[in-house]
Amino acid sequence: MQANWYIIYTKHKCEKKVATTFSKKKIENFLPVTLKQGNSIWKSKLIYEPLFDSYIFAKITETQISKIKEVAGVVNLLYWKGNPATIRENEIEAIREFTNDFQEIHLEKTFINPNEEVNVIDSPKYVIDGNLLTIRNTTVKVNLPSIGFMMIAKIDSKNLIGREIYFGNTRILQQS
Repeated sequence: MQANWYIIYTKHKCEKKVATTFSKKKIENFLPVTLKQGNSIWKSKLIYEPLFDSYIFAKITETQISKIKEVAGVVNLLYWKGNPATIRENEIEAIREFTNDFQEIHLEKTFINPNEEVNVIDSPKYVIDGNLLTIRNTTVKVNLPSIGFMMIAKIDSKNLIGREIYFGNTRILQQS
């Protein structure tokens, strides 16, 4: 039976605990994290937080779904039109590469169309190929159509001058 990537809905602030439990049970999982500015009364600090609140991704077969639901902290799988929602392998890879390459990522909700592929759009300042959706000025966006989110990150413009930029296997060349 083929394993697919499923979206697991967890209790609030239990994403790391569930991911650790999955790893101990030898269940392949992915918890994307982002660097965020945490403020306290005395000082500000950078902290890693889950990119998707209450969501983690697990690569499992349909027979393992009942075992997943028994893990402490798991509420349920995410469902779309009566079936467990799956996410494509290329979108998981895009999330992995994006979280590795960029910091301070935020999300925007988009229209969910599970049949749509990750689109490629050329912007006026850069030549883009691969899974990259757009770059405008210093903003990078990648659309994840099967879960209805767009990841957005800012690039420091000082790092762009006279350089090639890579996003995973995607090469972005600055136009002169």
